[in-house]
Amino acid sequence: MNTNNWYSQLIKPTWAPPSWLFGPVWSVLYAIIAVSFGTVFYKAFTKQIPWMVALPFVLNLFFNLIFTPIQFGLKNNLLASLDILLIVGTLVWGLYSIWHATPELRWVVYVNIPYLLWGAFATCLQLSITYLNR
Repeated sequence: MNTNNWYSQLIKPTWAPPSWLFGPVWSVLYAIIAVSFGTVFYKAFTKQIPWMVALPFVLNLFFNLIFTPIQFGLKNNLLASLDILLIVGTLVWGLYSIWHATPELRWVVYVNIPYLLWGAFATCLQLSITYLNR
């Protein structure tokens, strides 16, 4: 069974968005992530902020990158649910860290609000799918 067929056959909540919406949303979010996280990494590399402030952003990227292989490669909803909780958790940690570390980078928090909102929504969706298909 191919990935698209597998995912389309999963039971989803009635409020699940259409599949075509994910591509455009993530395209915008990845642009936000590239600019804002890139700035955080630059500041850490140039020792303008401590690496501990950048650590949750590194972890967030890692967990974000492995979500698709877990969900669609392994087809493991439970592990994907754990991963998406880690995505949102590291994002909250990162935004909290940057807010308190340096006032001039607080814009990073503001521009990542759409990512946080989508992440929270996607977490509810993933947990629902996992529950409905147990």
